[in-house]
Amino acid sequence: MRLSSETASQLPADIARPSYDRSAQKTGIVHFGLGAFHRAHQAWYTDLAMDAGESDWAITGVSMRSQSVPDQLNPQDGLYTLTERSGDTACTKLIGAVREVLFAPEQGEEVIERIASPDCHIVSFTVTEKGYARGETGLDLGKARASFYPLLATGLERRRERGLAGVTLLPCDNLADNGRVLGALMREWLSVEAPQLLDWFESECTTPSSMIDRIVPRSTEGDLKALETQLGMEDRGAVFTERFSQWVIEDNFAGPRPAWEAHGAQLVSDVAPYETAKLRMLNGSHSLLAYCGLRSGYEFVHEAVADAEIGALAEKVMREEAAPTIAPAPDQDLGAYAGRLLERFADPALRHRLSQIAMDGTQKIPQRWLDTALARMNEGQEASAIGEAFDAWLWHLEDGRFIDDPHGDELAELVLSQGREAVIARCFGGGGAEPPLWPGYEALAAAFSN
Repeated sequence: MRLSSETASQLPADIARPSYDRSAQKTGIVHFGLGAFHRAHQAWYTDLAMDAGESDWAITGVSMRSQSVPDQLNPQDGLYTLTERSGDTACTKLIGAVREVLFAPEQGEEVIERIASPDCHIVSFTVTEKGYARGETGLDLGKARASFYPLLATGLERRRERGLAGVTLLPCDNLADNGRVLGALMREWLSVEAPQLLDWFESECTTPSSMIDRIVPRSTEGDLKALETQLGMEDRGAVFTERFSQWVIEDNFAGPRPAWEAHGAQLVSDVAPYETAKLRMLNGSHSLLAYCGLRSGYEFVHEAVADAEIGALAEKVMREEAAPTIAPAPDQDLGAYAGRLLERFADPALRHRLSQIAMDGTQKIPQRWLDTALARMNEGQEASAIGEAFDAWLWHLEDGRFIDDPHGDELAELVLSQGREAVIARCFGGGGAEPPLWPGYEALAAAFSN
């Protein structure tokens, strides 16, 4: 038996479930990239808001490339369970916020119509850094044509033609200043592909930044089998996460929104201090744990942070290297934040794989390590823990087992044929014909050379 609207009534009594009438909810949010992270974070917050009495915020998910998420959730009528783990305890609840998942390559017209519906007020994104199709100097139009831009622009054009108000475009990715970045990239797209829409977009739509934090490991077959025994039925869309969750959102919406702040989200005028702390302290130490941990033969985050030497490096990145480069908001205690991060990393219940964090290193390293290192250099200080982490990343390229990166093949071949200095030159710039992978960080090349 599989989880669905028809079978949900047979779930065990201790499984919390939505109190609202799902069939009566209109779709107020279209979300690109409805993977496990969105289901454990934004959809969870939205479900809480709907359960508190807010209506018409059901979510239509959009999968741009993979049929797997539609196959997981559509046979279940969008239902899935979320299990929060901490230590040796776990709490499972049924989430009802997702209405459907559309597969864009085959259902593009349906995606456009959901965006163009008068019921839609928010279009949100969890597409990772790659999904925004940024090139060296701005939008890469070729990559953008395979991303969400054509569908989004067509949906917005239909809204304009129908006399409807604009929408809030809400990025929910680990991308620095993500709202400003999305707004700029969207304007580039419209200036080339739909210039008639630019003025309407400027006056009717907003792109607030947001910072999101919740550790969501990949679900394993063991996780799913144990859950099936617990539920008495199969849930192929299940997600497993930690108890902690944080969502900081710039209060800049074009129209209605759920009262997410009533359920723990923070609405602020400036997301930057929270975002910078997350990128440099949490994500920076996470990537250090990933590369140093894999090099030392560990599989999970809790194993790597328990290693005295690696754990000390992670703490050094947070407290001594990253924190001094951050101007905190009035309510931010960066010392307490570092302590809480170390506690979360050490929790064995999450079983967060280092190889998952090690993915897409070339996309993540600038904001996670290089911004900190550059700020330290400008103050006449070193960043030796980040230097050790960078050395482990180079080992990662040489080893080859864990590479999952858009530039992985190129850099792995380069390091094996010409050595580490060639990789450093390719990344930071060293007089070659190609532009550097990380423009703007040229001054750091010597610091990371052997």
